[in-house]
Amino acid sequence: MPSRKKTAMFGCAFCACVSSFVLICVALGTQRWVSSNVRFARANTSVTISLDYGLFQGTCEQFVEAGLQVSKKTFQVADSLSSTKTRSTNIAIVVVLVLSLLSSLLSSGFTCTNTVSNPYQTFLGPIGVYTWNSTCGILTLLAMILFPVNTEAHNLSEELAQGCSTSLERHLSSQHTYGYSYWILLLILALNVVSLTTIYFYDHARYSKKKEQERPIENAPKDVILF
Repeated sequence: MPSRKKTAMFGCAFCACVSSFVLICVALGTQRWVSSNVRFARANTSVTISLDYGLFQGTCEQFVEAGLQVSKKTFQVADSLSSTKTRSTNIAIVVVLVLSLLSSLLSSGFTCTNTVSNPYQTFLGPIGVYTWNSTCGILTLLAMILFPVNTEAHNLSEELAQGCSTSLERHLSSQHTYGYSYWILLLILALNVVSLTTIYFYDHARYSKKKEQERPIENAPKDVILF
């Protein structure tokens, strides 16, 4: 059976990993990744398309210059993308987050195993936790980078806005505000750091204790050597 200290520290890491897993599911399932106001010119007037969307679904509203509002419309992100660049990047983000979800699940399993037992295989111990937590963190960071790139550099909002209205002649301006679904990824990164730090302190303390027990005999007291 593991020591009380090991159970407590791996239990803390397990809670962080499970929380990370739940938050990745929330990020994938919600559509509050970004809110955009995209302004276009049309027939001697201007039209503003207001968008709220995530990786799979979104909503849009249309406002003309005179203040007239068109009813809210729901759209599927994948169906509204015509550019190969934006479509490929959006798919890449989904794949990266799914892999991050699997890494978080494996990390939860490894920390749970170490909480209740002392596995003999080295990889099932702290090394495995380091591996899967680091993988989850790196993939989450990659998703955090790819989404703004798709929104800002690949003009994702402008492309989605054009699918919500017709007769849009010229793009004038865009404003983007990232929502909680996106910033959840930052919290997931923090949870991975907490898990890694907790296991590191346990592993470091165990290593120091092991080295202390393996001190050379010349460092022992003289009376012990004479005996």
